[in-house]
Amino acid sequence: MSDWSTIEALPSPRLTDLFADDPKRLDMLSVDVAGIHFDWSKTHLTKEAIAAFEQLAAAQDLAGKRAAMFGGEHVNVTEDRPVEHTAERYEGNPDSVARAQKFHGRMRALIDAIEGGALGEIRNILHVGIGGSALGPHLLVDALGREEKRYEVAIVSNVDGVSLEDAFARFDPKTTLLAIASKTFTTTETMLNATSAIQWMQENGVEDPYGRVVALTASPDKAIEWGVDETRVLPFSEGVGGRYSLWSSIGFPAALGLGWNVFEELLEGAAEMDRHFRFTALHENAPALAAFADLYYTQVRHAETRAPFAYDERLRLLPSYLQQLEMESNGKGVTIEGKPVGRPTAAITWGGVGTDAQHAVFQLLHQGTHLVPVEFLAVIEGGDTLAEDHHRQLLLNAFAQGAALMKGKPNPDDPARAYPGDRPSSTLLLDDLDARTLGALIAFYEHRTFVNGVLLGINSFDQFGVELGKEMAKAADAGGQEFDVSTTDLIKRAGLD
Repeated sequence: MSDWSTIEALPSPRLTDLFADDPKRLDMLSVDVAGIHFDWSKTHLTKEAIAAFEQLAAAQDLAGKRAAMFGGEHVNVTEDRPVEHTAERYEGNPDSVARAQKFHGRMRALIDAIEGGALGEIRNILHVGIGGSALGPHLLVDALGREEKRYEVAIVSNVDGVSLEDAFARFDPKTTLLAIASKTFTTTETMLNATSAIQWMQENGVEDPYGRVVALTASPDKAIEWGVDETRVLPFSEGVGGRYSLWSSIGFPAALGLGWNVFEELLEGAAEMDRHFRFTALHENAPALAAFADLYYTQVRHAETRAPFAYDERLRLLPSYLQQLEMESNGKGVTIEGKPVGRPTAAITWGGVGTDAQHAVFQLLHQGTHLVPVEFLAVIEGGDTLAEDHHRQLLLNAFAQGAALMKGKPNPDDPARAYPGDRPSSTLLLDDLDARTLGALIAFYEHRTFVNGVLLGINSFDQFGVELGKEMAKAADAGGQEFDVSTTDLIKRAGLD
């Protein structure tokens, strides 16, 4: 049988039976690294399943492709580029690392100059970007910027003007720094928001609004052409993809808003996870085990979705961040050779926040007809200082939900109150939510996504699927796009023809 046939033939015993049959199951399926405890014991992974996935990993040359990625080879074959986000935390090809260090040094120097008053009084940072140019910085600032606020930060991605006007209402244009994050410096939504922000400054008496702009881009010439002074252009490498870019100058609002020491700790935590991923055997390797579980449920149990739930308000943006990371990376239909994959690829990622989600979607998770692997994220050290024991209740709810999903509760007399159980979950328990641990957590998800892609035989580092609709919208705006009758009617009804 092929490696996939071996995996697809794996048995599916009940979770409670797996625990009863193996007193060392928890030890086998738990990993501790970089201040994070990973527990996959409530999934259907077994020794046999892990061995089968290890064989598949060998057949797909995971070790070789991992080495190629860290070595700076052009593993993004469809765009003929290296994949250099790990170099941004100084792990990988020496030339790529040296370039990242140079760019970080440039960013550090500009931050020092801003803090020293070189751009006048700055109290607010307005960051405009979209996709990875916004989701990553937003996650960092929201998760780590609650205790000490050096600057007020607004991250605007939506082209809907309401989003931008919300930021305008919060900020004084005369004390606002505008950061424009765009890899190509041509992204339609970002450049429209940037232009409107410049107009807002001009209309409110800022004499030189372009003097308060910082460009975060892999296309510095285009930023300079747009009007940004060369001294305030912070480049990053073409090999750093948008959804992997928060470690680069795209992380500027976090580095400025939270402090350079926080940004460095973020990089160090990610680098620790990089080393774990590179040098740890697969059966003890956190990103690999997570990917094995992902693929077990998509390929063996035909689960179409997976759901991370953050039992910590500071991680409320993580499910949205993971949606892009996982679905843009692995939502593909062809192999790296351009042939049909012939099997499911990325699961649909969705999720929510803690106890709010319990009162919204957990009905379906416990008693619905869909199999949804759940991922609980929790932090031992709480982020609040309230006298009442809010954090204790938060953690107990997270742990109890996982136990209830697995155990279930029969009720022959009242089926409406019966819980079938045998519903899988994993738990990621952080010691604390600081920059180092958050960096390690995000790097874990990046490598998990990479392992999924390699084992599926796809390229996780292109994203051509986002282009067609945007191209058609641009053409329609210029009057050069013909649509179907339904779309034509909608454009007419909206008064856009």
